[in-house]
Amino acid sequence: MDAIVKKLTAEAPRPTREEAEQAVRTLLLWAGDDPEREGLQDTPARVAKAYGELFSGYGADIEEVLGRTFEEVGGYDDMVLVRDIPFFSHCEHHMLPVIGKAHVAYLPKGRVLGLSKIARVVDVFGRRLQTQENMTAQIAHAIEGTLKPRGVAVFIEAEHMCMAMRGVQKSGSTTLTTTFTGAFKDNAADQARFMSMVRSR
Repeated sequence: MDAIVKKLTAEAPRPTREEAEQAVRTLLLWAGDDPEREGLQDTPARVAKAYGELFSGYGADIEEVLGRTFEEVGGYDDMVLVRDIPFFSHCEHHMLPVIGKAHVAYLPKGRVLGLSKIARVVDVFGRRLQTQENMTAQIAHAIEGTLKPRGVAVFIEAEHMCMAMRGVQKSGSTTLTTTFTGAFKDNAADQARFMSMVRSR
């Protein structure tokens, strides 16, 4: 289903903040600059702090994030779609930014999620080292596992800086990925309606 993030153990403990900052100094030296010059003296501390924010998804408990669901839905059983959810991630191959939007829908079966929870799930998985394919599947299976809806649909479109800034240097190219579960996977009409709703403006 998705990549398993193994917890660090006593045999492989998490490095200290000081060790992380020293690693940044080493990278600055390797890049050809002087980490002791005025403009870079505080950079290791800033980078370590930024990494704490950019990769905060590792510390999140997805069950806690999804948390409470609601059963008072007045019999509503049609599609719930949250589209154009912006996210920032980093590719696990080059640690360069991935910038995009996620569109997430589900078909409820007696219970619904708070809408902000869907955006939060995208954020949790985005704030990890990722491949777009894996992130797409993770979001779908997290919602499916917690809510148990009739089906989940996830569509992600993103630009990868590892393609824009290095390698082939194709700025503006977009990668599209989808995951469908349950009724969405089994029903082409529901898939088409989901994509139509995502694209409608």
